[in-house]
Amino acid sequence: MLTDYIIAAMAKAKYEQIEDGTYFGKIPQFKGVWANAKTLKRCRQELQEVLEEWIVVSLRVGSKLPLLPGVKPFPKRLKVAS
Repeated sequence: MLTDYIIAAMAKAKYEQIEDGTYFGKIPQFKGVWANAKTLKRCRQELQEVLEEWIVVSLRVGSKLPLLPGVKPFPKRLKVAS
């Protein structure tokens, strides 16, 4: 379930090369989830790491995660170990 969610979210990512030659990536539906790196490959890796951390924090504080097409919603009560 979590892997499918991460894959679906990463499929929505947008990337661009910025003025300094580095790559910037973000996932518009996920406020605050972005990454910047020297290569596109590294930017994708960092963006996924940020997304994973964002999901953990959101679940810990009880925030709702954005719904993604083709992915079952998370249970309303999902326990996350402290």
